[in-house]
Amino acid sequence: MRIAMIGTGYVGLVSGACLSEFGHDVVCIDKDAAKVQTLRAGGVPIFEPGLEDVVAVNARAGRLSFAADMRDAVAAADAVFIAVGTPSRRGDGHADLSYVFAAAEEIAEALSGYTVVVTKSTVPVGTSRKVEEIIRGKRPEAQFDMASNPEFLREGSALEDFRRPDRVVVGCDTDRARAVMREVYRPLYLNETPILFTSRESSELIKYAANAFLATKITFINEMADICEKVGGNVQDVARGIGLDGRIGGKFLHAGPGYGGSCFPKDTLALVQTAQELGAPTRIVEAVVAVNEARKLAMAKKIETAFDGVKGKTIAVLGLTFKPNTDDMRDAPALVIVPYLQAAGATIRAFDPEGHKEASKQLQLDYRKDAYDALDGADGVVILTEWNEFRALDFARVRAVLKTPLMVDLRNIYRPAQMTEAGFKYISVGRP
Repeated sequence: MRIAMIGTGYVGLVSGACLSEFGHDVVCIDKDAAKVQTLRAGGVPIFEPGLEDVVAVNARAGRLSFAADMRDAVAAADAVFIAVGTPSRRGDGHADLSYVFAAAEEIAEALSGYTVVVTKSTVPVGTSRKVEEIIRGKRPEAQFDMASNPEFLREGSALEDFRRPDRVVVGCDTDRARAVMREVYRPLYLNETPILFTSRESSELIKYAANAFLATKITFINEMADICEKVGGNVQDVARGIGLDGRIGGKFLHAGPGYGGSCFPKDTLALVQTAQELGAPTRIVEAVVAVNEARKLAMAKKIETAFDGVKGKTIAVLGLTFKPNTDDMRDAPALVIVPYLQAAGATIRAFDPEGHKEASKQLQLDYRKDAYDALDGADGVVILTEWNEFRALDFARVRAVLKTPLMVDLRNIYRPAQMTEAGFKYISVGRP
């Protein structure tokens, strides 16, 4: 099949590369000409394990190409995917759909022959209908159907998620559109991946509901961690005890400094705003948003207390991105915690395996070349992101370079007894 993927951000580039790997002819389109040139030259503007190789292999095979103008690609396409950004709109938390609607305007001008236009971006309920209105308004004679096909990619494991998803959700209204979308995902269908066909409204809501539910699990276990600290319980035991219940499941029950990233923060906000406008407020999700925001500040204060005040002290921070295996800093807890510590008088030395470039756009820090360089001469260390290389630090070496053997581990990657035995003052989350 011939596919046009509008947008070469995280979703668009991963989806386009993987669809070309399935054997489709994919053109990824971006208005940023410099970005297109980088991609054509073999560069990848985001960090995602394995993505650079997939892009290179399929580009060499002629199945994947890049363009700054969508007209030719859209005119030739069987399916056009809209995968542009939908960030939170300043001031009210609504999803900013300006890029989606601008893409719809251009698609309308370029359509030629029957095409399925697919919203891949995360969009509020009803957006697919609005996109259809825009296209039909400009081109009443155009032969096309609309579909909604939300993504469920986890940063750091996106390729595996696309190749072996739990499910594929497609919202569309016609048998002809269903046939096209079945062909797009035929390799997954052959692997018996469930493909759920729904209305477009249901498809759009599934994405928001899934992210809101997962964000709720994270926020819930963080509150249980607070209770554990008051009563001497262990939140990891609590998480395992409830997670073994098949109705609950153990995923996303890891206490920490709160959720961040490109999806959960903006999607929960957008769902809250949409629900309020519809007169069906989501009180649970509203609470999740508020508790998660408060969580980041509470963790900053937890660090301050652990250091008996941070004024005049040097703190080594390991990890800045919102999760490991990505360079994404969007809504990372570090963006609240680090400025708080700096405002309180701390000097921050930081190391993140992939996040320095993105972090430096928002945080003025002393960035170091590796973990031990950051630790050298610091008054203590804080772990903000659970990168694998932080899981097996040489304790003897850490103690030798730190002024004080103090570790605040906001990801619970070490065992308290192990750290005490190694001679550290060790503070984690929700554990005695």
